[in-house]
Amino acid sequence: MEPEVVVVGSANVDLVLPVHRMPRPGETVLAGTMTRGPGGKGANQAVASARAGVRTAMVVALGNDDGGALLRDALDGVDLSLATTSAAPTGTAIITVDDSGENSIVVAPGANGELTLSADALHAIGRAKVVLSQLEIPFGTVQAAAAASTYFILNAAPAAELSDELLAEVDLLVVNETEAEAIAGPDRSSLLKKVPAAVVTLGGAGAVILTRELDSEIAVPGVPVEVVDTTAAGDTFCGVLAATLARTLAAASANDSVTGSDLTNAVRRANVAASLSVQGAGAIPSVPHGDAIDARYAEVYL
Repeated sequence: MEPEVVVVGSANVDLVLPVHRMPRPGETVLAGTMTRGPGGKGANQAVASARAGVRTAMVVALGNDDGGALLRDALDGVDLSLATTSAAPTGTAIITVDDSGENSIVVAPGANGELTLSADALHAIGRAKVVLSQLEIPFGTVQAAAAASTYFILNAAPAAELSDELLAEVDLLVVNETEAEAIAGPDRSSLLKKVPAAVVTLGGAGAVILTRELDSEIAVPGVPVEVVDTTAAGDTFCGVLAATLARTLAAASANDSVTGSDLTNAVRRANVAASLSVQGAGAIPSVPHGDAIDARYAEVYL
């Protein structure tokens, strides 16, 4: 069966360094034991979508190395028939995590910088209910995916200046406060001059939804939890958001689109999933499964 969600994005080997606090400029701090595991914004989001119970494929470039093998194993449950093998090494991320669970990340793109779209990938993108992408891959590849899709979600991370041509193809923009300001300046309502709908994530405080059909923001409070590691929280949010909207669009008639109510429900479910992810360590290992998300959602909202 064809995938309902196609994630076009990055995959990295994460090297995680626990520290008591983040170093200041020019300062050296000692870390605890380094761990090595699978991650990358695209890979995290694809796993989150698949674990949420939606057929998910990933368009990704991996190196012909042990990092690529590690990621192929970790992406169990995600259709990798559209993955390609690059001569470049698999992407690598160096992540420091402090005692409060906050993180700082540096990424060497490697094979991610070589990602392009084949004819098969473009076909799958055009047939999917939702296509989700980020900015750890070439902008031209993101633009091509957006143009080929019927409902395109852009997680504009890392923060970057985006062309009007790309934004014109975006159905839903997902950004944090820093990324929102990079695109629209200090007034986040200005995002709606560029895209029809946006979700601005606020970390533990939740998220706000902006749509052209409504005059005011919709606030969706966060779910308070004890934080262990925030590394994959935003990616878990995006993957579960995409999966929930794909289900909505699959159930809708051909003339229906995502409403403010649909988006609010999807953001609530994504918030719950993100709150579960921060209670575990690592990226992909911390992504929750659908039954855990559903159970917690029922506790919080039903």
